[in-house]
Amino acid sequence: MSSARFRIAARLVAVAALAGLTAGCFQPMYAEHADGTPGLRDKLMGVELPPVDKPNASPEARIGVDIRNALAFKLYGTATGTAPTHKLVLKFQTSRSSLIVSQTTGLPTTENVGLDVQYNLVELATNKSVMTGTTFARTSYDIPGSYQRFARQRAFRDAEDRASEEVAEKIKTRLAAYFTAGT
Repeated sequence: MSSARFRIAARLVAVAALAGLTAGCFQPMYAEHADGTPGLRDKLMGVELPPVDKPNASPEARIGVDIRNALAFKLYGTATGTAPTHKLVLKFQTSRSSLIVSQTTGLPTTENVGLDVQYNLVELATNKSVMTGTTFARTSYDIPGSYQRFARQRAFRDAEDRASEEVAEKIKTRLAAYFTAGT
């Protein structure tokens, strides 16, 4: 019985020793650097977001502005005034599909909004692409009834807004990983 307790105690001591050795390796991602090098927040603030290339007054232009605004808020917060070091070029496509169709009316009761985004981070000093990627979001919404056209349009727009927020969060996370690890 005492040998079992001894093995458990030895394992706990080994785990504590390993945890103590790796504790100095941890550095918070958004921490300020004491040596004067720019932190992640400063690097993210150096990303310029040009307008998305979509026809004016089109539904895609509204989504492009929504993605750009959500991404700008996630990257900069309320700060402004940093000189850009990189440019993030966005291209996207939208889709809409019916998930559930009523058997009695033949009209959809639940639809899905899809947003597929390609992004390219370009270093302004060299005009060279340093990171590319794709991401997507799928959000669904319920249609309240066949006679409620405006409620259906509002639900559709809210689903697009949720998809834009989700895509912006994914791109911000990928940019943070690039600026932290360099890959």
